[in-house]
Amino acid sequence: MNILISNDDGINALGISTLAARIGRDNHVFVVAPDRERSAASHSLTLKHPLKVKDLGNDRYSVDGTPADCINLAINSIMPVRPDLVLSGINHGANMGDDISYSGTVSAAKEGMLLGIPSLAFSLEMKHGHDFEPAADFAAKLVHFIKNNPVPHDMLLNINVPDHIIDDEVSYRITRQGKRIYDDTVIQKTSARGGDYYTIGAHEIRVSGDIESDFYAVTGGYISITPLHLDLTNYSSIAELKTWHL
Repeated sequence: MNILISNDDGINALGISTLAARIGRDNHVFVVAPDRERSAASHSLTLKHPLKVKDLGNDRYSVDGTPADCINLAINSIMPVRPDLVLSGINHGANMGDDISYSGTVSAAKEGMLLGIPSLAFSLEMKHGHDFEPAADFAAKLVHFIKNNPVPHDMLLNINVPDHIIDDEVSYRITRQGKRIYDDTVIQKTSARGGDYYTIGAHEIRVSGDIESDFYAVTGGYISITPLHLDLTNYSSIAELKTWHL
């Protein structure tokens, strides 16, 4: 298979190099990633200035843009062939619940899905360590499975791997997107020079206890596989809204 790999931690991040090395054992891998960290870039595209692409050799390219830029450029310009699969990650830290909306890792996979390529996003929880090999091994196992069991065209898979995977016959759970509980996420302080400054996300954020959620699975030591799609329509509200008379 021809596989495109990107991320939001940058071309030199350990997660993407570990993933590319493992997947490259059995597939032809192209790596096209941001030239620096672009975490929380979400699904932004660069429209205000031309993008610079640097050929690093061995089918590795860096782009001075966002993760979504990298996927778009790779599929429409850089790669000599259309990829069979897009992988994003392995992200340095989990991407679960509401983090999905901000994640550049997940957004790279979204861009692949938008362009008609089956896409997977991989993230590693890093509370107690940063060994990416187990996550890369699971990615390789999943890629091998997908060769004969294609992902539906309108869906991407968001995979989160705990830093200590449970020793069980089945190490993963099919989950749904969890929910974070936000309070006091912005901290205001005053600098020595007298000006105010703010820090976003400095406090630990609580999560809901839904047993079918990605949070619950990863906390229990299971790999979380959450199917995502781009249709944001709240279908359960349509009937109610149709009763409105404005």
